[in-house]
Amino acid sequence: MKNLIIDNAHSEIGFKVKHLMISTVKGNFTTFSGGVDEKGEVSVSINVNSINTGNVDRDNHLKSADFFNAEEFPTMTFISKTDSSYNNSNLMSDRIVGELTIKGITLPIVLDVEYNGKSVDPWGNTKHGFEINGVINRNNYGLTWNAPLETGGVLVSEDVKLSIDLQLMEVVEQTVTESAE
Repeated sequence: MKNLIIDNAHSEIGFKVKHLMISTVKGNFTTFSGGVDEKGEVSVSINVNSINTGNVDRDNHLKSADFFNAEEFPTMTFISKTDSSYNNSNLMSDRIVGELTIKGITLPIVLDVEYNGKSVDPWGNTKHGFEINGVINRNNYGLTWNAPLETGGVLVSEDVKLSIDLQLMEVVEQTVTESAE
C-alpha cells in the first residue's frame, strides 16, 4: 500500500449520542488531517474547535471545560497499532486497533472497518473509500458533565457512537531532476 492522505472534501468524522435517553444528537468535526503511511500505520489529528452539531450554544458547551476543554486540549488524535496480519495496511482489515487521545487521556480502541474499494477520479488520483465505526465511553476520557433526569436516567448518554467515512488519496511520489548548470 502506498502512502495515503485523507481527502477532507470527501470525508467526515462524525458521532452520535443519546439525549434525554429518547433521541439522538449527531455531530461531526470539520477540520482534521492524517492518513496511512507505507507501513500501514494510521494517524489522524482532529481539531476539537471544529465540532459542529448544528447548534452554536451546544457546540460552545462541548468546547468548554465541561466537555472537551478545547482551550487546553485543542486536538484529539488516533494512532493505530501496527499488525502484520493486516496485509501492510491496517485499514484493509475488518478492524483497526489503536489509541485514541482525548483531553490528554490515551486509551486503546478497536474500530470496525469496511473497505469500499478504490477508484480513480477524473483528475487521475487513486482514491480508497472506508467506513469506520466504533463506540467509546466518554466518561473514560474525562467528558463527564451530565445532569440527572426527573424520570430517571441522564441528559447525555455515556456511550458515543463514532461514524467515520474516509476517502483516502494515494500520494504520488514526484521525482526531482536536477538541471545542468
